[in-house]
Amino acid sequence: MGVLVKPLITEKMSLLGEQKSQYGFQVDLNATKPEIKAEIEKMYNVEVDKIRTMIVQGKRKSRFTKSGVVNGKTSNYKKAIVSLKEGATIDFYESI
Repeated sequence: MGVLVKPLITEKMSLLGEQKSQYGFQVDLNATKPEIKAEIEKMYNVEVDKIRTMIVQGKRKSRFTKSGVVNGKTSNYKKAIVSLKEGATIDFYESI
């Protein structure tokens, strides 16, 4: 499996992409900024200016079932916000 897991396509990320040329990706928990930069530049053929990373904590969940309340937690994941050089864009929908 590569460094990039999937692009984050939300309203907030779409707005950042249009206004500031910043895009969000879910990446491997052990990925470093140089690895992320190299992977994005190779995959999307763009020039990366800056990368911000953060580890998002998983949410606690509970369900009511026949056997009682079941408690659990979603997995933690690492998010990378990538700023591209002036004039560069990434189109996630071009290959659909």
